[in-house]
Amino acid sequence: MAAVAVATAVPPILELDPSHDRAGHVIEVIVRLERRIFPKHESLARSLHDELKRRNSGLIYTTSVADGEVIGYAMYTCNTSLCATITKLAVKENCRRQGHGEALLAATVERCRRRKIQRLSLHVDPTRTAAVALYLKAGFQVDTTVEGYYAPHRDAYRMYLDL
Repeated sequence: MAAVAVATAVPPILELDPSHDRAGHVIEVIVRLERRIFPKHESLARSLHDELKRRNSGLIYTTSVADGEVIGYAMYTCNTSLCATITKLAVKENCRRQGHGEALLAATVERCRRRKIQRLSLHVDPTRTAAVALYLKAGFQVDTTVEGYYAPHRDAYRMYLDL
């Protein structure tokens, strides 16, 4: 089995098992989504395989009920035993505003809670208002604005959630 179901909602949130046969296909689809959703300098498409090899990283995803294709994913890294960072959370454009991002975020938060993480952080472009709203709804707070985080004149909010 490529993934283990970890939520009862339909479609389920799945955790990538890199050793499974289907894992390669899942990673390929996520790399394609990365390239479509994020500008080249923000994409993890080139380094995704290396990120997944790290013991302190996790990747969860959700699939379409109709065809089983990946429609969203979240990647997180446990930086220390107390702090974690959401490095990516993305949903395929035509599948947005259907609760997939919220489900992925909730599943990521739950995984961090189980690991006894005390603070979860992330960076988000303030112009991505839907993403900012999602994080605020989940209880994240804006810590600061990091100027030039993504590119010159393209800032990021650094947000956190105390668990």
